[in-house]
Amino acid sequence: VHCGLPVPRAMQENPEDRPFCCHGCRAAYAIIHESGLDQYYCMSERREARVQSTGKGFEEFDHPAFHNLYVKPIPGSQGLSETSLYIEGVHCASCVWLVERMSLAIPGVAGAELDVGRARVAIRWDASLTPLSQVARTLDALGYTPHPCRGLGVEALRRAEDRAMLVRIGIAGALAGNIMLLAVALYSGWFSGMEPVYERYFRWVSLVLVAPSVLIPGQVFFRGAWSALRSRTPHMDLPIALALGAGFARGAVNTVTNHGPIYFDGVALLIFLLLVGRFLQQRAHRAATDSAELLHALSPATARVVEGAMLTEVPTEALLPGMVIEVRPGETVAADGRVLEGRSSMDLSLLTGETRATQVEKGSKVFAGTLNRSATLRVCVEQAGEDSRVGGIVRQVENASRRKAPVVQMADRLASGFVLVVLALAAGTYLLWFHGKPGAALDNAIALLIVTCPCALALATPLAITVGIGRAAKAGILVKGGSVLDFLGRPGTLYLDKTGTVTEGRVTLVSWVGPEWVKPLVLALEAHSAHPIAAGFVRAWGAPAEPGAMAQGVVHTAGGGIEGMVNGRRVVVGSPDFIAEKLGDARRALPVKVDSNVETALTPVQVAVDGLRVARAGFGDRVRPEARGALDRLRSRGWKIRLLSGDHPDVVAQVGRELGFAFDECQGGASPEDKLRVIEAAEREGHVVMVGDGVNDAAAIARASAGVGVHGGAEA
Repeated sequence: VHCGLPVPRAMQENPEDRPFCCHGCRAAYAIIHESGLDQYYCMSERREARVQSTGKGFEEFDHPAFHNLYVKPIPGSQGLSETSLYIEGVHCASCVWLVERMSLAIPGVAGAELDVGRARVAIRWDASLTPLSQVARTLDALGYTPHPCRGLGVEALRRAEDRAMLVRIGIAGALAGNIMLLAVALYSGWFSGMEPVYERYFRWVSLVLVAPSVLIPGQVFFRGAWSALRSRTPHMDLPIALALGAGFARGAVNTVTNHGPIYFDGVALLIFLLLVGRFLQQRAHRAATDSAELLHALSPATARVVEGAMLTEVPTEALLPGMVIEVRPGETVAADGRVLEGRSSMDLSLLTGETRATQVEKGSKVFAGTLNRSATLRVCVEQAGEDSRVGGIVRQVENASRRKAPVVQMADRLASGFVLVVLALAAGTYLLWFHGKPGAALDNAIALLIVTCPCALALATPLAITVGIGRAAKAGILVKGGSVLDFLGRPGTLYLDKTGTVTEGRVTLVSWVGPEWVKPLVLALEAHSAHPIAAGFVRAWGAPAEPGAMAQGVVHTAGGGIEGMVNGRRVVVGSPDFIAEKLGDARRALPVKVDSNVETALTPVQVAVDGLRVARAGFGDRVRPEARGALDRLRSRGWKIRLLSGDHPDVVAQVGRELGFAFDECQGGASPEDKLRVIEAAEREGHVVMVGDGVNDAAAIARASAGVGVHGGAEA
C-alpha cells in the first residue's frame, strides 16, 4: 500500500488487512494517514522503496552544542528558529510534497522547504513547543533519515560571492554587446561616411553605456588597485585599472570635445572578458572543502558519552577532555584519548597507512578517525575536535593549500616592475609626440596603456588552465587547482605512498600451504567474523565447497583468532601464538613445511583441526599489476621516484624490490608528520609531486608542488 512493492508471504497476516511489505512501511502509512496526507498515495511519482528507518532517538539534535553550530534564531519571529538538515532517500516531487506537508503537521513547525537537488530541508520551528529531535524522528519514520548540514555558512558565502560575480558579468556583457554594436556603426562611418550629428549621437550613447560598466562591474579592478597602492604591494589589478581608467577618461574627454578617438568598445569588452576569466579562475582554484567540513568528514558526527550507568549520544563538537566515550565494533573513534576498558584491534590506516590491524588495550592511545574492529572500548577523551591529531593534519592541509599558484606568484613579482615600465613608456611616448604633434600625444600614450594591459597574464592564463582542467575531467581526473599543471609538465621528484597507491589497499590471501579439505572448514568458521582476514579468505575462495558446513560455539579472541566446531571437528584459525596457546605445545605434531616462516612482509595465519596444525596462510597487500609498467614509463621520462609509506619498513622494502626501487629509494614507518617533513625538505631542491590515497598522505599531498590523490583519496 505504501511503496507498491511485493508483499512477502510472512507479512500477509490477515487477508482483510492492508498489505505492507515491512513494518517500516506500515509505520510510515500510519503517520501519513493520521496526519490527513493520504493525497500522497494519489501521486504517480511516489517512490517505490521500503522504508529504512534507523529507529534512532536523535537526542543529539537537542544538545546545546548542536544548536550552537547548526541552529540560528529568526529575528522578529517571536521565538522561531531555523536549521537545515540533509535527508536521505529524496528523489522525486512526491518526496518534496510529503516532507514539506508532513513537517507542517508536527506541532510547533512553522514551515519546511525541501531542495530536492541537494536533499536539504530548511525547517523553521518553535523549539519551546517541539524539540528538533521529534521532527527528526518523524522524518526518519517516513524513511528520510536526517543528518546535520555542515559548512552551510561557508557555502552561503560562496553562493553570495558567485551570485555577485555573475551579476557583474551579466551587466558587463550586456553593456559590452551594445557598445560593440555602436562601435560597428562608428567604424562603418569612417569608410562610407556619416553625418556629424549621428556620429556625435553614437559617441554620446557609447559614453552613457560604458559609464555603468566602469562604475559597477569594473569597480572590482579599481578596488584591487587601490588596495595595492595602500599596501604598497602592486599586483595585476593596478595596470588593469590604469588602462581601463585612462581609456575611459580620454574617451569621455574626446566625446565632450567631439574630437579624437573613443576607447569605449575596448574598455567595455576588456571588463567583460577579464571578469569572465577571473570567475573561471576563482572556481578552478577554490578549495574543495573548508576545515570544518574536512574534520567532520574524517570523524563521526556523534559520540556515545558514558555518564554513570547511562549512555548519552552527543555531537562530537560537545566532547571535552576527561569525558569517557564508548566505541563499539565497526565504529570510528570520535576523539583522541586512552583506553580505560576493553581490548580490541584497531584499523589505523587513516593515520599511518599500516594495513595490518593494531592491538590496543587498557592504557593504549587511540586517535580520532581510526576504526575499532573487534570489541567494545571505553576511551577517556584527551583531545577533541581541532585539537585532535586529525585536526592538526587538517590545519596542515589548509595551510599548504593556501599557497598561491606559481603563475599568480609570477604575475605578482612582475607587477611592480611591469607597472613602472609601462608608466615610463607611456610618459616617454607622450613627451616624444608632444614636441611634434601635441594633440596626438595624449591619445598615443593612452593607446600604449591599453595595448599593454596585461591580458596574457590576467585573462589568457586562467582560460588556458580552465581548458586543461576541463579536458582532464573528461579523462576522469579531477584537478583541484590549475597550478599543478605547470609542475606536472616537467620531470621532478615523485613520492609514492604504498598502501592503496602502488598496492591494492586491502588484505589479500597471498599464499596458502595446506590440503583442500581444510578450506570449507575455514570458510564456515570465518563466516561468523567481520575481520579483514575473514574477508580475505572469502575473496580468495568464495562460497564454501560444502554448503552444509555449519560452525557452532564460535568464539572470537581480539588480536588472536577465532575457534569453533564445524561438522563435529574442532577448528582454530589465528596467529601462530594464538594457535600455540590453544594447542598447549607449539611443537605437537607439527609438519616442517607448515612450521616454516611465512614470506617476508606477510601476516601469518595458521589453521589447526582437532588439535593438529594442518595449514598456514600468508596475508598481504598485493601490488597492483599495472604499477611496474607505469613506474618504468615515468622513469624513462626523467622522473626520480621514491617510495614513502607509513607501513613497516620491511614491508615497504619488499614492495620496493618488486617495483624496481633501490634500497635507499624506499622509506617506511613514516607518520603523516614525517611525510610532510620529507616533502618540505625535497622541495628545497626542486619541484616535488606526492601521490597518496588517504588522510595520512593529505598534508604531504597539499604541501607538495603538485599532489595526486588516488583510490578514494580525493575526499582527503
